[in-house]
Amino acid sequence: MDYGEYNIKIEETTLRKLAGISNGDVRTALNGLEVATLTTAMSEDGYIHITDEVIKNSIQTRKAIFDKNGEVHYDNISAFIKSMRGSDPDATVFYLARALNGGEDPLFLARRIAICAAEDVGMANPNALVVANSAMQAIHMIGMPEARIILSEAAIYVATSKKSNASYLAIDAALEDVKNKDTGEIPMHIRNAPVEKMRELGYNEGYLYPHDFPGHYVEQQYLPDKMLGTKYYKFD
Repeated sequence: MDYGEYNIKIEETTLRKLAGISNGDVRTALNGLEVATLTTAMSEDGYIHITDEVIKNSIQTRKAIFDKNGEVHYDNISAFIKSMRGSDPDATVFYLARALNGGEDPLFLARRIAICAAEDVGMANPNALVVANSAMQAIHMIGMPEARIILSEAAIYVATSKKSNASYLAIDAALEDVKNKDTGEIPMHIRNAPVEKMRELGYNEGYLYPHDFPGHYVEQQYLPDKMLGTKYYKFD
């Protein structure tokens, strides 16, 4: 836009305010100035007076320094996740707001919350994953701007929950074993036997049905012989 055809008056303090609101983004500043010029009536003195109030109304959203596809994007998401993991709800909401203000996809953020609920909260509060999953579904149906409230609730719930990464460590350790070790054969008594011929070969023979025993529990072997004594899930 060529401002030469307009008689504009704007104080230096207002220009500074415009720069602050734009967070140094020249495109945001120019867009805001264009809107302000085009939507402000000329005064009796023949000038368009751009005031602080006009600037405030012209730039509806203060954009954070946030490159959705660049390094800052990844830094912000990393800070968001680490704040939830570190049980800091205030930092969590700050980085959530920064991401939303920068145009981040709410569903992307909801997925990060769900992952954190499983990885970092885990068995210390399994309901965190239920909350995160419910939030993700609600966000999918509702969308912005209301989705911000749902994201905030879920993120704060995860941040303030007790933490345990025991499930995360357990599956990674088990995956490492099945990829790199001879882990042996599944015990015959817990194998499926859908046909009689398989039973004749010993499939499912000797299996003890836990619900037939007091407390719905009975001691029996589940791991292969080669893996006996292996502990994956370690209580915190």
